[in-house]
Amino acid sequence: MYTVEKISSEQALKLISFCVEKMKKLNRSAAISVCGPEGELVAFVRMDGTSPAASRIAQNKAYTSAIDRTPTSKMGERMRGKDNPAFWGDERVTGFGGGVPITQNGKVIGAIGVSGLPEADDEKLANDAVMSVFKQQN
Repeated sequence: MYTVEKISSEQALKLISFCVEKMKKLNRSAAISVCGPEGELVAFVRMDGTSPAASRIAQNKAYTSAIDRTPTSKMGERMRGKDNPAFWGDERVTGFGGGVPITQNGKVIGAIGVSGLPEADDEKLANDAVMSVFKQQN
């Protein structure tokens, strides 16, 4: 039997709550997505005022980060370099920064994707949320 360690729904909601509270303090809005290590959605919110496009982008950031096991900003670097995204054969893979994996005990247990801000700010918020909930940084 093979056991998969996966982020819990409670942990996913804590990540989203952290991001929502940060955005409220800044009078901003964002879409926040959390998925398991296989890229399947666990929790999602699009704050009022966030563009509909940010919904799909946030989900794709979490998905990409989970299945590739790396921050989406790193995927973006590869895409701008030698890796053509069409070779991946997966239309959900994205290179926009703001998706970060969540690891525990050396294993990816999920990922978070944030969209609606500039990429660097999306990534910072995602990393801050992971640090807040899991006491680790990517």
